[in-house]
Amino acid sequence: MNTLAATELRSDTFTKPTPNMLTAMMNAAVGDDVFGEDPSINALEQMAANMFGMEAALFCPSGTMTNQIAINVHTQPGDEVICEEGSHIFYYEGGGIGRNSGCQARLIKGNRGQITAAQIAEVINPDDVHRARTRLVSLENTCNRGGGSCYNLNEIAEIRNLCNAHGLSLHLDGARLMNAIVAQNEDPLTYGKLFHSISLCLSKGLGAPVGSVLLGSKEFIKEARRVRKVMGGGMRQAGFLAAAASYALEHQVERLAIDHAHAKKLGMVLSELNWVDSVLPVETNIVIFAIKMPATVKQVSDYLLQYNIRVSAMSSTQIRMVTHLDVTPEMIDFVIEKLHDFSM
Repeated sequence: MNTLAATELRSDTFTKPTPNMLTAMMNAAVGDDVFGEDPSINALEQMAANMFGMEAALFCPSGTMTNQIAINVHTQPGDEVICEEGSHIFYYEGGGIGRNSGCQARLIKGNRGQITAAQIAEVINPDDVHRARTRLVSLENTCNRGGGSCYNLNEIAEIRNLCNAHGLSLHLDGARLMNAIVAQNEDPLTYGKLFHSISLCLSKGLGAPVGSVLLGSKEFIKEARRVRKVMGGGMRQAGFLAAAASYALEHQVERLAIDHAHAKKLGMVLSELNWVDSVLPVETNIVIFAIKMPATVKQVSDYLLQYNIRVSAMSSTQIRMVTHLDVTPEMIDFVIEKLHDFSM
C-alpha cells in the first residue's frame, strides 16, 4: 500500500498554504475592504494591475465571481455572450450567464477549448430586432476541458481586432493564466493590452487558499465593485487572504514549470500504456486521457484510490489528473508505478 501522503490529482484547487505563505497571512495588515481601507487588499490589487499593465483591479472570493461580475458589467439583459462550448463560464458556473446577467450564450465548438477569430466572425449577430445583441466574447486560458491547452497570442490578437471592428468587449477567464504565461514564456503586459477585462485566479496552481482578482479600466472596476457588493462579495478584513495571494504572485509563479514537467511525465507514460486509448497533448499542469474498453473510468479511479491516488472523471471515458505544488516527484513516480501495474 501507499505509505506516502495522499496524492491529490483531482484539482490544483486542493493546494494548501506553504509555511511562508502562512507567515505572510499572520503578519498581514488589515482593515475594512468594503470601505476601501484594507491595506493588504489594496496592495494586492495594485500589484496585479501593475503586473498586467491595467488601470485597476478588484479582489473577489472566487474566479466564478470575477467572471460573473465581468459578464454583468460588459452586458445588458438580452445580450449574447460568445464562448467555447466547454468553457468554464458556461459549463461550470451554475447558469450564471442567464441568472446573473439575463444574457444568453452562443456556443462554439473549439479545438481543445480554443476558438478562432474566423469562428467568432461567423456567429456575430447582425443589427436586427429579432436577434440578441452580440456584446461580449469570452476566452479561457488555459483551457481546462481542453487539457490545459494554451492560446497562441497571435490568435488572441486577431480576436481582439475582430472585437474592435464590431464594438465587442473581450474578457479572459484566466483561471490558470499564469500557467499559460510560464509555459509559453510570455509577458503578462501583453495580455493587459489584448483584453478589456481579465479574471486571474490565485487559488489554483499559485497556491493561495482563496480568491481571484478582476482586472480592467478604472471605470470598469468602479462598476465591478458595485456588482460585487450586489452579489455579496464585499469582504471586511480579507487582507489575510490577500496577503496569501500577494505571496503567491511574488514567490510561486515560476515554480509552475515544475508542475508542467510532472504533468508531461505522466502524459508520456500514459500514452504508452495498452489500456489507455488517447492522451490530450500536455502543455501545462492538466492531463486528460481516455480509457480503452473494457476498462472503465470508475474501475481505474477505484484502483488508484486503493493507493491513495485521487483523480477525477471528465466524462464517461476520460480521466483528469492535475499537478500542483503539493505533488512531489516521489508522488509522481509512485503514480507511474501504479499506472504500470494496472491491468484490464
